[in-house]
Amino acid sequence: MFTGLVSDVGEVIAAQDRCDLRRIRIACSYRADTIAIGASIACSGPCLTAVAVGEADNRTTFDVDAAAETLARTTAGDWRAGTRLNLERSLKIGDELGGHLVTGHIDGVATIVARRSSDGMAHFEIEAPHEISHFIAAKGSVTLDGTSLTVNEVFGDRFTVLIIPHTLGVTTWGERRDGDRLNIEVDLMARYAARLAERA
Repeated sequence: MFTGLVSDVGEVIAAQDRCDLRRIRIACSYRADTIAIGASIACSGPCLTAVAVGEADNRTTFDVDAAAETLARTTAGDWRAGTRLNLERSLKIGDELGGHLVTGHIDGVATIVARRSSDGMAHFEIEAPHEISHFIAAKGSVTLDGTSLTVNEVFGDRFTVLIIPHTLGVTTWGERRDGDRLNIEVDLMARYAARLAERA
């Protein structure tokens, strides 16, 4: 379980296809002795399992395996050496819940339709996959590339978010442009509420 509050920006330094798996090596600023084999780390949204830990060029590295389902449902298949990823360690009992409850189970891939910048902030218009757009509500929460965000407006399959200067500076959002693809996870509570409404 996560909060959608990014704690580091990692960099893919290697990606190798192995039959139905892709082994991805990510460099980060976490201390190597704090990453246990089997630990869950959200990597730009998807919850992935650390299967190896090491060091390269004075940076900690960890390896994850992206399986066929993850490659099909997320942007992980596009990650190459140099790709920067928003990272978050899994929650521990007693940690502050500063964002919202995030599972790391990606619902699909959204697309940035337009970016407008002003006063150091960035306003993004985003198109969600049609089959999940009804879970997105104005003033509700959504996770995009592992970042917990508040939805401003919703119109059809599109919605808007406003990214403040701090978030632009400490995540990959400062790099995002029109046409970029984003991993999207809808709010867990919205999903359960919709399921209950279907049964009513």
